[in-house]
Amino acid sequence: GYQGNPEVIMPYRKPRKDQPPLPQWKQDLNTVHKSIRARVEHALAHMKSWNILRNCRRKRDGVWHATRGIAQMRNLTMTG
Repeated sequence: GYQGNPEVIMPYRKPRKDQPPLPQWKQDLNTVHKSIRARVEHALAHMKSWNILRNCRRKRDGVWHATRGIAQMRNLTMTG
């Protein structure tokens, strides 16, 4: 995970066997986190099918700009 990055939301860890189980609200939050993460992972996997991103070897903001452009093109193709 990205434990050192404060901008990344981490799911709650399952407790060890000698600890009490997670409260229901933490389990619910983990479920929501899991579903959102799955959507993001699928979107990233779909975007990797674009050749420019798959072969991208840019430095600094180049990957960001390429990803942003591909996301915009993907959104255009999805909306018709």
